[in-house]
Amino acid sequence: MSKYIFVTGGVCSSLGKGVAAASIGSLLESSGLKVAMMKCDPYINVDAGNMNPYQHGEVYVTADGAETDLNLGNYARFVNIELSALNSLTTGKIYEEVIKNERSGRYNGRAVQVIPHITDEIKRRILTLGAKSGADAVIIEIGGTVGDIESIPFLEASRQLIREQGRGNALAIHLTLVPIITGGELKTKPTQHSVKKMQELGIQPDILLCRTEVTLEDDMRKKIASFCNVEKESVFTSIDVEKTIYELPIAFRLQGLDTVILSKLGWKGRRADVSAWSNFIHKLNHPKGRVCIGLLGRKTPFDDCYKSVRESLFHAAVTAHGLELVIRKIDAESIESASDIEPFFKGIDGIIVPDNYGQRGFLGLLQAVRYARENAVPFLGIGLGMQLMAIETARSLLGREDADSTEFMQNSSYPVISLPEEQAGLTAAGLMRLGNGAIRLAPDSKLARIYGSTLITERQRGKYTFDRSYTADMESTGLIISSYSAADGQAEAFEWKNHPWGIGVQFHPEFISRPANPHPVFAAFIGASFKAAKSAQ
Repeated sequence: MSKYIFVTGGVCSSLGKGVAAASIGSLLESSGLKVAMMKCDPYINVDAGNMNPYQHGEVYVTADGAETDLNLGNYARFVNIELSALNSLTTGKIYEEVIKNERSGRYNGRAVQVIPHITDEIKRRILTLGAKSGADAVIIEIGGTVGDIESIPFLEASRQLIREQGRGNALAIHLTLVPIITGGELKTKPTQHSVKKMQELGIQPDILLCRTEVTLEDDMRKKIASFCNVEKESVFTSIDVEKTIYELPIAFRLQGLDTVILSKLGWKGRRADVSAWSNFIHKLNHPKGRVCIGLLGRKTPFDDCYKSVRESLFHAAVTAHGLELVIRKIDAESIESASDIEPFFKGIDGIIVPDNYGQRGFLGLLQAVRYARENAVPFLGIGLGMQLMAIETARSLLGREDADSTEFMQNSSYPVISLPEEQAGLTAAGLMRLGNGAIRLAPDSKLARIYGSTLITERQRGKYTFDRSYTADMESTGLIISSYSAADGQAEAFEWKNHPWGIGVQFHPEFISRPANPHPVFAAFIGASFKAAKSAQ
């Protein structure tokens, strides 16, 4: 029977609840247990597919095509599990299912209420994940902050499950904030109030993770334990890590968090093995060189919209090449208004254009693609970044100044990028391709050499594709189609023929990269960029 760990957050958002939950999952997995993860998001959206990534963060796509919260990306990078739609739950999904049941008469005419119908559906989804995954431990992250009105049904369902499963089979872990005010004094009152709010909802936290800038001393832990009705040994510091979130499992292991969790759930004698994380951190702290990547995107202080891309570059630099990675974010809109774009790329060893959304900054992205091509700078385009290679080729080398994507210009006379339905002369439906798909690589392509195979499986998320009727035009200028979808023959990758390393992919390799197993495309891109850096010295 699976055991359940509920991770909640208090005081404020953005304390790192998702990373903390993922770190706990990593600790349990490395102790020999099978782990499953779930994110419960209180928003009413059915999924994250239509949410603005510049506000909410990237949409992480699972192997079965579910569009989910970015924290599932953290789960995938910390724990060796294949995520699916079962691992993501939203208020929208719950209400959708309950209303469907009500319309079909499944409640026998009873009034449908938050309790028991909504909470029962939440519990059913959680228990289903435990049963179908066969996991020893199921970790459920409750999104939002305790006190938010929208998260109350999830917390009530958690309370019921903890009582029904029993304390040896269910655990409540609460992440809270211990701020430092002027003068350097740590204040525990926010944590006390946060735990009190949990207690008012009927949940007594078993373990407290205190987010703070310094390690809590024993006296401070004792004070928090006394006011929050937990043992001092169950109060831990979730400290601000120095360089990377991958330090957190080590920090928790050093404090003995794994021992306390395993003991409370009846798994005494097990200990987590964080040697893999220690090896990663050792490589990070002892780089053999440095590589600087220019990441083109929209001007925003919110880096989470490119979370998986940044992490994939990091994995490739550290694990595959032992390099220090510097990511320089370049605002595409600033390039549009600049008379000279050279300064934007000074000191850049490679350029990446990830998938972007909307038309803002489009011309700036296009100029970046042209700069990479003309100056032989290693280039990686993903999604729209690949599509821009075709548009830039058509405009710069074929003289088709109106070449475009029908996403941005419906009446373009040279629509190299469009919906598959438009290419077939049908009414545009715009169906999104989501999840894993098989791809065939040209045997003589760079990608075939990178993968060491001509048949691969990659993650998809996109509507618009290259119109293959323009293939001859593209190839006449040196832009080669190097891969095709095995299912429908759509173009999946471009390569610049007369260029040291210029590749664009329609698929999303960033969703598959892991710290210990960097994605081969990112590893090859970082390697080519570092080679270019050494050549320039």
